[in-house]
This record gives sequence, C-alpha cells and structure tokens, in this order.
Amino acid sequence: MAESHSDIIVGIDLGTTFSLVAYADERGPQVIRDERGEGRLPSVVAFLPDGRAVIGWEARAHAVENPRHTVYSIKRLMGIGAEQLRQEAPFLAYRVGRRGEESRDAAAGTAPAKDSAEGRDVVAIQIDGTWLTPQEISALVLRALKDRAEAHIGRPVRKAVITVPAYFDDSQRQATRDAGRIAGLEVLRIVNEPTAAALAYGLGVGSETATIAVYDLGGGTFDVSILRLEEGVFEVLGTHGNTHLGGDDFDRTIIRLVQREVTEQFGVTIDSPATRQALRQLAERVKIQLSEQDSASLELDLGRNRTYRRAIMRAEFEAMIGQQVNMTLDSCRRALAEAGIETKEIERVVLVGGSSRIPLVVRRVAEFFDTRPYTALNPDEVVALGAAVQAQILAGTRRDLLLLDVTPLALGIETMGGAMGKLIAANTRIPCRTTEMFTTFVDGQANVKIAILQGERELAADCRRLGEFELRGIPPMPAGLPKIEVAFLIDANGILDVSARELRSGVEASIQVIPAHGLTAAEVRAMAQAGVQFARQDMSAHRLIDLRNQVAFDTHKAEQMLAKHAAGGSGEDAESLRAAIRDLRQLASESDDAERIYEALQRFDRMTIPLAEQAIRDTLRDIQ
Repeated sequence: MAESHSDIIVGIDLGTTFSLVAYADERGPQVIRDERGEGRLPSVVAFLPDGRAVIGWEARAHAVENPRHTVYSIKRLMGIGAEQLRQEAPFLAYRVGRRGEESRDAAAGTAPAKDSAEGRDVVAIQIDGTWLTPQEISALVLRALKDRAEAHIGRPVRKAVITVPAYFDDSQRQATRDAGRIAGLEVLRIVNEPTAAALAYGLGVGSETATIAVYDLGGGTFDVSILRLEEGVFEVLGTHGNTHLGGDDFDRTIIRLVQREVTEQFGVTIDSPATRQALRQLAERVKIQLSEQDSASLELDLGRNRTYRRAIMRAEFEAMIGQQVNMTLDSCRRALAEAGIETKEIERVVLVGGSSRIPLVVRRVAEFFDTRPYTALNPDEVVALGAAVQAQILAGTRRDLLLLDVTPLALGIETMGGAMGKLIAANTRIPCRTTEMFTTFVDGQANVKIAILQGERELAADCRRLGEFELRGIPPMPAGLPKIEVAFLIDANGILDVSARELRSGVEASIQVIPAHGLTAAEVRAMAQAGVQFARQDMSAHRLIDLRNQVAFDTHKAEQMLAKHAAGGSGEDAESLRAAIRDLRQLASESDDAERIYEALQRFDRMTIPLAEQAIRDTLRDIQ
C-alpha cells in the first residue's frame, strides 16, 4: 500500500565496513552527512567501561586499545550458523559463541551450539557477561543512522528501506529486518544492493532500454546482478554471489602474510586481540594505499626493540588477491547463464562497493565485459542513494519506476529419503507464490513434519535448513491417500511464508520462517521494547555527556578571556570567576545529575557576561 506523502521513509545501506542513510526530496536522493560532511558511518560498535556504546568513527579510532569490546564486520555474522562462524572466528578480536555459553575467544574457533530452550543456533557476542546477537549490534548502527536522519530532516523517522546483498538468503534477510525492528524502524522493503545501485544511476528511465550488469564488491560480500531496464521497469534477470567474499578477505591476505613473516623472522606468533585489531587496520590502510600508488609500507612494533618492516608492491598484492577476484568473475558467468544472455549483450557495467576501486578489479571487470565500467557515482554511496529512490517509490512520490527483483536461491522442503523437493527455483521473480501436492508414506499417519530448505543441491543434507513446522490432526488414512498442499509465498522483501493444508480434512498449518539460528518474533519484540524502555535512560546519558563537554568548552574559553581581558575589571571579580570555574569543573566530574549541572552552567554563563562585554570593548579599541 502506498504511504502518505507526510510519511518519512529513508533508505539505508547497512554495510560490513560502512553504513549510510539517504533521503529523497524534491531535489532528488541525497546521502545524509554528519557535521563534518562525512556520509559514511563505520559499522563499528565499542562498549565502554561505563556501559555506554559508541558507534562509528570514535569506536573505530580506539579499536586497538579496546579490542575485546569493539565489534566490527557484524554483517558477516548476520543470520549465520555454526559452520559459517568457524570461517570468521580466527579473524575476530571480540568474544563470540552461542548465546549463554561460557565465554570463549573467537580465535579459538568456538562454534555456537544449540540453544537448549528451542534447539536453535544463536550466534552472539559476549561483552562483559552480556550476550548480544548480531541483530542487536546492527540495531545500534541503524539507530545511529536513524538519529542522524532525524536531526537532518527535523522530523521523526520510523520507516526505512534497507538494502542487503543480492545473495543474502532468507535467514540473513530475516536477521536484517529484525535489526531494523529492534532499532525502532518499520522496514517497508528489503532491496538487493545491486538493484539499488541501478536505481541510483537512473538507468532505464523514460524510453531508454538497456541490459546492465551491477558488480557489487563491498567490505564483506560480493554479488552481481544482471538487469533489463525498459521504460522505468527494472527487471532482475539473474544474480549470483558470495556472502563471505569482500574487502575483509583482501585485508586478510595481508594479515596472513604479516603473521607468517613475523613468525619466520622473529620466531613469535602475533595473535592477541589488540594485535588482531591493529593488523586489521594496518592491512586496510595498505590496501587503500595500493589503490592509489604502486607500493605501500608496513611497519609493526613487536616490542623488545623488534620492528617488522616491509614494502608491498601493487603487483604483489594483486597476485595475492587474484584468485578471489577470479571467483567474482565466475559468479558473473553464472549470473549471465541464469539470465540466459551472453557477455556481448551487456551494454553497461556499474561498479558498486568500496572494494570495486581496486585497480585489478576495475581492469578485470572491464576485460570480462569488454566495456568500460560506470564510475560516475561514489561507489560507497550509490546503494544508499538507490534505497532512497525505492523509498520514493513506496511513498508514492516517484511513479516512473517499477522494481522487479528475484530470489537468489531455490527454496523447497525435505522429502522422503532426504531429498530436496524444490518449489521455487533460483532467480524466480518476487513476490511469488507456488504450491505443490505431497502425501504420506505411512498408514494412519496423523502428523507430518515439514522441513524448509534453501539451496541449489539435490540432497537436503547439502542445503540450508531454514526451519520446520508440523501439520497435525490429519485423519488416519492409508499411505498415499492424504492430499497435502504445501504453499510457498515470498513477499517483496524476499521473506518466506510457508503453509500446508490437507485437502480432504481441511487441517492446515503455516509459519513465517524463523531460521534455526535466528530470533523468534517474541525475542525481536522484547529487544525492540528494551530499546524504547531504555531510550530515556540513553538520552539522559547522552545529555550528561553533552553537558560535560559544554562545561569543558565554556570554562576553557572563560580562562582564555580572563588571561587576555581581565585587566579591565576588578581583581575580586576575576578571582570569583576563577573559583566558579573550579567549582563547575568539579561538579561536572563528580555529579551524574544532569539537571544540576545544567543549572550551574547557566549561572556560570551569566557570570561571564561582564567579561565577555569587556572582551568586546577591548577588541573594538584595538580595531580603532
């Protein structure tokens, strides 16, 4: 249903390395920037000793000093289970495992076990005895973006379009939507990132017809989509990708190189949490430098007068990541095959994601498609801009575009003997609905368990189990006689609903799939309510910080004015003001009563009025 024009709907790119929020008005889509003009917000959350969480640049800047309590690359943990966590664990400096288990290091390869209450794999991060899910961490990033948007627009923001990699499966999409709800946002639509990029470029608007490839290589994920654009209709023909391939993996090739050479040269192993954070930041800096110059220097202080130094040449780095870049091109071939078209039919190629700036990537993509890629828009911002365009479409203020997306992987159920019975094929246009008839294999069977799978393999064991439910109360009948209609419905967000109905008796059951390692609806509600419940507390804490900063600023300026302009007044007034400075600073450092500090600050500001007037008189006299 179209939203009224008074509703504010923002577009959010929730990224592995950086996240952005954008908004479209009569001037078109625009990224909302902070007070420094920076649109990017690092997707990093740090938890401080006083219990506060800081998000973004501040958290990123102090990651090395606070390695255990600084969470990064959380997008790669969204909606995953035990097996996938093992791939990530060696590179994480914070503690991760199953919710509620004893604390263990991520580097030890801890895998989440089953939640005893509900038999679910629940990946969580431990911060001083508290377990936080990836959805809750992501919600903190989303809430920071929400606050930024509200400050810019001047109105409450409660609705959003959030983008995800095209190859995100149902579990990961559910986790993203849950994060939005926890952050206090109604997620109106989940849009694939490559599709959002095409929307941002405005390709296919009007009478233009084109077939394009969107190559999206971000910090943690890669995917490619083939789209046909015709008179404002964006139809996704095929998509492929890898949710664990991106700039982080390029960084890790440098990290492994450094770790190996340090061991060879100095006979030591560097693998402490602080070192992991430092290596991660060092590797990222080197990678970025090598996109701009032919070499970059590495230097790492190991203590005890030991320093590791070396230069990395661009050609060496390109050789290190060559296989991973080849993997992205293999995905391009598969997406083209899914779309049923050849490379020569691609008219335009759009590059998206910070890692698409790497010269080797640009060169190889241009060679593969035999065309120069589009790079007019900032690859860091293009997805957020496209999300804002989709928000315009949902708000009813943009009627010249229509988005037709696809589901990335096949969906089905486990059938007798452990086979995967596919109901929805990969790259089926969404929203969509399909049904298929099944029956029983045992005489008198009254209950049927339905296991929901996602994947391209033919055996259930090789596919991802999204969840299961039971159809109960089937009247006893001979095997093969019951007629069980199973229906799969995928909405425009790529979220799956499954229902089953025995046609002879009318018995039915349904489920909106909650992944075996995801959060229940009740858990999401509780987390969202906690966000509201603690909003006042959080605002009070924020106000206290702001007031203390204001005290520091005002007292410092007063000292400067005293030093320069106090000669024009009485010595008694100057001494009174100095005493007031000492008292205000002491109050701000010792008291948590924001209202008391505020009132004292107001009194102090009134005391400084005569000094400020004297400063103005002195300045005017100097000018004359």
